[in-house]
Amino acid sequence: MKKPAIGIIELNSLALGTVVVDAMTKRAPIEVLNSHTICPGKFLIVVAGEVDDIKEAMEAGMHYGSYTLTDSIIIENLHEQVLPAMNGANPVPEISAVGLLETWATPSCVIAADAACKAADITLIEVRLANGLGGKGYMTLTGELHAVEAAMEAAVAAVTSGQLIRHELIPAPHNSIKSSLY
Repeated sequence: MKKPAIGIIELNSLALGTVVVDAMTKRAPIEVLNSHTICPGKFLIVVAGEVDDIKEAMEAGMHYGSYTLTDSIIIENLHEQVLPAMNGANPVPEISAVGLLETWATPSCVIAADAACKAADITLIEVRLANGLGGKGYMTLTGELHAVEAAMEAAVAAVTSGQLIRHELIPAPHNSIKSSLY
């Protein structure tokens, strides 16, 4: 799916999550890519559409989500690797240097992944969002060392203030850990 923009909202209310999705879809013609509970007791909404429609829908979502909003983003011209990485690990023929990034909230991880892909010639392996991670976001990427360094610098800079937990770089990973990256 190629869309000019995505919007992501994370709430700390499960019940209000469905109300917010309803308000967003009534406000503008958008496509709901994800709308479900995530651990620990949060609700994740991912929508796609035209830039102006996403902005309208996100405005409604943030209004109705109000004080339960934990994080939100709009990304225009989302890099083509991000959605597949959010839906499962991208196939990677070879692992070179590895970059790892962990955030407190899922939207911050997605914007970091988009920034990393746009900054350097890397392969985004996976963007994991919350489930099985205690509500955190986690991304892995690979490429030549100089590209991974540039991508990780851009990813860290893109993370919403206060949302970054940790980022790491493995210049030459041992063969035994490569299988755990998928």
